[in-house]
Amino acid sequence: MTEYSNTLSSYRDDSSTQYDGPDVIKVSAKSRSTAVAGAIAGVIREHRHAEVQAIGAGAVNQAVKALAIARGYLERDNLDIVFLPYFTEVDIDGQERTAVRFQVEIRPPNL
Repeated sequence: MTEYSNTLSSYRDDSSTQYDGPDVIKVSAKSRSTAVAGAIAGVIREHRHAEVQAIGAGAVNQAVKALAIARGYLERDNLDIVFLPYFTEVDIDGQERTAVRFQVEIRPPNL
């Protein structure tokens, strides 16, 4: 798991998009994709990588839309991103759930 050195854990755009500590952007089905995209772009600009997590089809949909929007935001900085989706188990209120995580990185110029 990547670790960030700033205080991203205090970021909130609404109750459905939040950081779990400083290293995972959590997305719900109710998250605004533009707000999540802004969070992704900000983390990428500062740290060159990000982790996005979603549980459920609606949340994964919002996360993928946010990643596409973030590409547009980062284009202004001459940056592009790629992401690698993977499954992970997370504990929520004592219950194990399967989440989709997206490892987001700066796209190398030669790709």
